Amino acid sequence: MRVGISTRMMLSERLQPSLLDRTLNQGTALPAIEIFAARQHFDYADQEHVAEVARWFATHHAAPWGIHAPKFPDREMGRAGAPAVNLLHPEKSRRIDAIDEVKRALETAETLHFQHLVVELGERADGWSPRTLENALTALEHLDAFARPLGVRTLVKNGMNEASLPERLIEILTVGHLTRIGVCLDLGHAHATTGIPAALAATAGRIAALRMHDNHGFRDEHLWPGKGLIDWDQTRSAVTAAGTDLTWIVDATQPDWAALPALMG
Repeated sequence: MRVGISTRMMLSERLQPSLLDRTLNQGTALPAIEIFAARQHFDYADQEHVAEVARWFATHHAAPWGIHAPKFPDREMGRAGAPAVNLLHPEKSRRIDAIDEVKRALETAETLHFQHLVVELGERADGWSPRTLENALTALEHLDAFARPLGVRTLVKNGMNEASLPERLIEILTVGHLTRIGVCLDLGHAHATTGIPAALAATAGRIAALRMHDNHGFRDEHLWPGKGLIDWDQTRSAVTAAGTDLTWIVDATQPDWAALPALMG
């Protein structure tokens, strides 16, 4: 079991060498770091900032595990009115804008040399329809074609809307014959929607990574694992029984560094 972190838990701070140093000085080695692409945190459109982060990884003889696609194109996470990065939006122009924004973040692979792009489909209110399926296929096909020459594998993440439930993701990947795209199974989202056992069953054979955060079963709280109601021992056993060796990315909004060694076993 390889446990890493998403820098989502530090979104209020700029991603710079001092922050990365502090993250690694928590008493344990982190085999994986996912960079969360939010401009106030990691400005993927600023070449100097990208180069600064890349130099840190180079001097630490490491590369980031991957990057999480941006959810908003601005520095205020939409609070100032910027529209969300929604790959399923009904308006074609909004979908094109969303794809372009994800590609801007993805381009940093040329400098940072990460291997995974994690994307989430749609917003909370997005439902499921033949048009949703078509829009999802178009977005994922486009992003996968862009990611492939960069050496990046696209992973689609289950969310809190109907369009991104685990069984819907598998339908999208199957209908589109998107064999290269994997699933990043978000266990917190699964717990608050279909339930973790059902999510694991639906995505069996397509899971490429797991996300760890906790909640009380009815909303997306992004708590540190162990601070909600998920039975993590049972969950780890279920994943192990499936015979998969996966990276688990901790995706809480607030770090609990003292509890990190226990997660790593």
